[in-house]
Amino acid sequence: MRWDHLAENPAPARDAALFGADAVTTRTFDSPEFRGITFHEIRAKSIVNRVPGASRMPFEWTVNPYRGCTHACVYCFARKTHSYLDLDTGLDFDSQIVVKVNAPELLRRRLASPRWYGEHIAMGTNVDCYQRAEGRYRLMPGIIAALRDHANPFSILTKGTLILRDLDLLKQASEVTEVGISVSVGFTDPELWRTVEPGTPAPERRLDVVRTLTDHGIGCGVLMAPVLPFLSDHPDRLRATVRAIAASGATSVTPLVLHLRPGAREWFMAWLERNHPHLVRRYERLYAEGAYAPKWYQRRITGQVHELAQEYGMGPTRAGLPRRIPAPEPEAPGLPVPGLPAPGLAAPESTATATATQLTLL
Repeated sequence: MRWDHLAENPAPARDAALFGADAVTTRTFDSPEFRGITFHEIRAKSIVNRVPGASRMPFEWTVNPYRGCTHACVYCFARKTHSYLDLDTGLDFDSQIVVKVNAPELLRRRLASPRWYGEHIAMGTNVDCYQRAEGRYRLMPGIIAALRDHANPFSILTKGTLILRDLDLLKQASEVTEVGISVSVGFTDPELWRTVEPGTPAPERRLDVVRTLTDHGIGCGVLMAPVLPFLSDHPDRLRATVRAIAASGATSVTPLVLHLRPGAREWFMAWLERNHPHLVRRYERLYAEGAYAPKWYQRRITGQVHELAQEYGMGPTRAGLPRRIPAPEPEAPGLPVPGLPAPGLAAPESTATATATQLTLL
């Protein structure tokens, strides 16, 4: 990554070594929500990034105004990107946040270029563009306004409720171009959420975002990600999550099983050792072949979620139809940790999920 220089408040020697001489302004804030977090404000030379050619994603371009994320999700696949800055992929990823302060003006300049042909731009595919830092730096209003003014199609994936601040801008953009919004909700269990996604809004608050967007005429899907093996994959827990997603008015649900790339893998496994030591060996076996769970396991989860989605009236074949949300059955106490099913029980993997599993570090 390349950086322009900020003219004032040059960084101390440590940051200069990370980003190049005089490339960064470092700030900390005393407010409780930012205590312990350091922001590295930089002026980037470019903001529209091309997706690597090997990716199977259905878009070619992304915009990422931040690097690092205060959501602090222990499984975040983007953790590896911090190592490119000589920062660690654990605590530094959660607390050393790079802010591209000139992102809106760079994007507007790129969209106005005669060499830009109005391709779809995806946001939130690396780190969340509506993490807590966005509340202070307010980069997304300028970004959305630029896309609106150029009628450029775009999509946003987020765990942040702050997206509702920009509801009017999203509505304006949707009147002139294609706008796709997805909210990430992998599970609804409150105890699991508190330990594995400590910096995020609660799952029910994220589903409130889906409900609000839908009520204002902006269709919103849910990326059910990640499904955590042996923690959130029990059939009863899958049902509870899909049911809550359907009740929010989501247009669709796309499941994505946890993948553990280098950087994320070490941090997640350390968390697992502290919180669920009895599962460490099971994870080591399940992910013995690499970053992804076996195909048969992914297909099993995909099949179960899609069956539930159909039951509750979600998915492209039932879009717009009334949802059937029966009263939840009492949850059995002490759900057992499920064992691994036989490969022969796998359900067909959907194209949407196969695509989602190819999320590429940008």
